[in-house]
Amino acid sequence: MQLFTTWATYRSITTRGLWRLLPLSCLLLTACVFNKQTTTGTGSASDPQWKTHLQELNALRDYQTRGSFVYNGGETKTYAKFFWQQYTPEKYRLLLTNPLGSRELELTVEPDLARLTTKDGQTHMSDVPSELIYQLTGMEIPLDDLTAWLTGSPGRATEFELDENHLLKSITFQQNGETWQLNYLSYDKSTSPMLPSNLELRQGSRLIKLKMDSWTLQK
Repeated sequence: MQLFTTWATYRSITTRGLWRLLPLSCLLLTACVFNKQTTTGTGSASDPQWKTHLQELNALRDYQTRGSFVYNGGETKTYAKFFWQQYTPEKYRLLLTNPLGSRELELTVEPDLARLTTKDGQTHMSDVPSELIYQLTGMEIPLDDLTAWLTGSPGRATEFELDENHLLKSITFQQNGETWQLNYLSYDKSTSPMLPSNLELRQGSRLIKLKMDSWTLQK
């Protein structure tokens, strides 16, 4: 089941309009490249730098991030813009929109209650957010763990690797007989602490890509 707008939407852009957008796009791309730090090399979880970084991540409570979301599960393929707002470790909001900015899905999660509102305004409730998403969209997303993984914290995972800059590089996580592999491709150097800007999550034939365009941290 396909719910959101696909890449074909962008083919309606005229050649003239595309050329007008190119100079600004180049400037934005250059700025993004300078702000990114790719994950290379290997680090140790016993390094004091990693322990300090993890403490800073665990201290984050109120933050926001937005960017691009891709889900490829074989029969279910989705592209959307996303907005994630974390209020507390147990309370957050996820909004998925199409390229025109219209709401496709809005999920709000509180302790023991999740509400999902679809683009037609219908609201569904459950106490398990990931099951609610799966039942209504066909997308299998480990939301309970993604709240930690999104910031570059291993969360419940005990099998992970660091890069040479003492940042999380990859995670291997077993859950319900399934193995999830998470790879961090780059981090945003403009945030403090440094937070992910690009990650990929795989499980079998499923692939989830998240590209964070910006982070907003409440001090």
